[in-house]
Amino acid sequence: MTTPETITRESQIKHLLENLSAYIEQFHGGTVEFVSLAGDELKVRLGGACLNCPLLPATLHGWVEGTVHQFFPDVHVVSAN
Repeated sequence: MTTPETITRESQIKHLLENLSAYIEQFHGGTVEFVSLAGDELKVRLGGACLNCPLLPATLHGWVEGTVHQFFPDVHVVSAN
């Protein structure tokens, strides 16, 4: 049985990214994937329509990082692409 005490920060971040990715995929054709979490550095990979898009930095820092910061203000998001 999973209790709030057994839910890790990493699993919470993964769940958040899964929800964000589903939204991005449905409305924009792109994806965001969890790569790793080391300390306060979260590595993600953008895919789908985000690849080679000139707005990739804005999506990464504005949308992905902005959403993560709402729930985990100490986490720094970087691209693994």
